[in-house]
Amino acid sequence: MELGDVHIRQLTPADAAAYRAIRLAGLKQNPEAFGSTFETEFAKPLAWFFDRLSEATVFGAFCDREILGVAGFAARTSQKEAHKGLLWGMYVRPEARGTGVAGQLVEAVIDFARSRVELLQLSVVAGNERARRLYARLGFVEYGIERNSLKHDGRYYDEILMARDLVSDSCPNSPVPALDAELFGREGSPISTEFHDDRISAADSGRHLERHSNRGC
Repeated sequence: MELGDVHIRQLTPADAAAYRAIRLAGLKQNPEAFGSTFETEFAKPLAWFFDRLSEATVFGAFCDREILGVAGFAARTSQKEAHKGLLWGMYVRPEARGTGVAGQLVEAVIDFARSRVELLQLSVVAGNERARRLYARLGFVEYGIERNSLKHDGRYYDEILMARDLVSDSCPNSPVPALDAELFGREGSPISTEFHDDRISAADSGRHLERHSNRGC
């Protein structure tokens, strides 16, 4: 697959069927990487995915009409955390990995977030070194770890917490602040858990989002 054949765009409700298909593929193939489950979302009607895309910001990578990967953005809604956003729900099909699709999706989210928040956060399952290297290359810094963040089939998974300072992006001559726990949150704090399915919505309206998925980088 040639990288030039891939284009990134924001999904609309008209993409609900394609989004459902790739979402279920990720949940089935890499269940340890998501807060939700295949069984839960397989049971959802297509209208549920239509509604999600009506309220959430999700980018898709396409080759012709085939969707190869997705990544979402959500801004926090509380007054004291409105300067922070989350990269969530990222997944790339196995056949598109290693082609640069994951990087293009992350960059699309960064570009979208830059004018909306000051800090972009994500979490990645410990052990996924490929994803950690990708995020580090794109400017994300590790600032903590959430132990036993997810539990699947009796096994616990830790998540590495990462963030990118978007303020320094827009002010290249400004001193870069220390990217540490004082800026992003202390080690072990549930930075992304508020974005679990069934916990918070993109617009604080009851439509639930999931934490960032790290597969497919």
